[in-house]
Amino acid sequence: MRDGQENVAGLLLAAGGGRRLGGRPKALLEHRGRPLVEHAVGVLRAAGCDRVHVVLGAAADAVRERARLEGCVLVENPGWADGMGSSLRAGLDSLAGTGSRGALVSLVDQPGIGPEAVRRVLAGFADEDSLVSAAYDGVRGHPVLFGSAHWAGIAATATGDRGARAYLKEHQEAITLVECGDVARPYDIDTEADLAHLQ
Repeated sequence: MRDGQENVAGLLLAAGGGRRLGGRPKALLEHRGRPLVEHAVGVLRAAGCDRVHVVLGAAADAVRERARLEGCVLVENPGWADGMGSSLRAGLDSLAGTGSRGALVSLVDQPGIGPEAVRRVLAGFADEDSLVSAAYDGVRGHPVLFGSAHWAGIAATATGDRGARAYLKEHQEAITLVECGDVARPYDIDTEADLAHLQ
């Protein structure tokens, strides 16, 4: 692990209510016999994130009960229904004062993205000014890494389901793209048809 990478926290956004899945919270969908949120935390840990913050929202109590999330900082987002932006803000807020110099943000509903892709993005971290993103055939995707110098700006523009999109568009030239198309598949579990991806 390169110098400084140990100061990058994993930030897992797992608050969604699965509106298009008939209201089934994505964190609790089953993948390989365990809740999806547990799988996603395992990916971050395997990639080298020692500190992992998990933003919960829909069915947070059930997630705490069913998923093994020992050692994670669980962040509850009461405004989760407003969209991903509020979860990103809650997550970044929870990292303030922890000494973290960067946040590697991943989404709970992308089980096709494993440790190798996360490791590549993590390896792109240089300092607090870093902006690194996975790319799939040259197209920006997840996970993304935000150096702490960007957190306030991202939080100020993260609204609705947009997350950091507006901020990243504005700072496009500063983003280091890391190709991950050879080791990961960036599908989302959004609809009933997507459930076929779960094992």
